[in-house]
Amino acid sequence: MDISVDSLETPALTKAQLADLLFEQIGLNKRESKDMVDAFFDLICVGLVEGDDVKLTGFGNFQIRTKAPRPGRNPRTGESIPIQARRVVTFHASHKLKDQIQDEGRSSTVI
Repeated sequence: MDISVDSLETPALTKAQLADLLFEQIGLNKRESKDMVDAFFDLICVGLVEGDDVKLTGFGNFQIRTKAPRPGRNPRTGESIPIQARRVVTFHASHKLKDQIQDEGRSSTVI
């Protein structure tokens, strides 16, 4: 199934637009579409909060990384400020996604 997103008005794909695509192209009603998109992202969030990696085959991996505390600096005043340890989410695109992005970039290049 080919899902076209040519009608996007903004450069970002939003959850509301994903729900509209499910409604238009798959035939779910608007409420089901919104609930499905919300449930999908909730599952990703729950996995990440629990410290699990989230792997989406053909798309990429979301991983939780713990960053150690370190000294920082206020750029405005130059004052030294300690930065607390924290957990951050990282995303690594799959080779398949990277290849698709590169192929699309080459085909749309104007010489």
